[in-house]
Amino acid sequence: MIARVLALFLAFVVGFPAMAADHPTPLQVREITLRAAALVADRGVDEARRAFHGAGDFRFGEIYVNVIDRNGAWVIYPPAPKNEGKSVLNVTDSDGKLLVKEIIKVAEEQGEGWVEYRWLNPASNRIEPKLTFVKRVPGKDLIAYVGLYRP
Repeated sequence: MIARVLALFLAFVVGFPAMAADHPTPLQVREITLRAAALVADRGVDEARRAFHGAGDFRFGEIYVNVIDRNGAWVIYPPAPKNEGKSVLNVTDSDGKLLVKEIIKVAEEQGEGWVEYRWLNPASNRIEPKLTFVKRVPGKDLIAYVGLYRP
């Protein structure tokens, strides 16, 4: 409850829509992820999917919200909705790191936290470091996460 109140407060103070023109900070990515997990928990997957697929507070620039189940299947994947339902459990980054397994591990063991890996940045067409904040969705067997490329 306190995390939700803090997330809502920060949303008003930080001004998430204003970030669209700027590169978001890790703190902003964390807050977006916390708000996304709260939305899934409070309103359900269908309403969250509508919010996450459309442009706005949850999708702008390089930012979008992923939701997977604890078995590693995409539940919500805005860049390619046709892939929702597919397993990404064994996806590796450019260095061979099993990043989805790492995301699940962090969510299950810590509830929330950061995962770092190297991924193709579509804007630069280069493999770059990516930092992703992971949050287990309260009361559901789901995990929400948002990533950003590090300079």
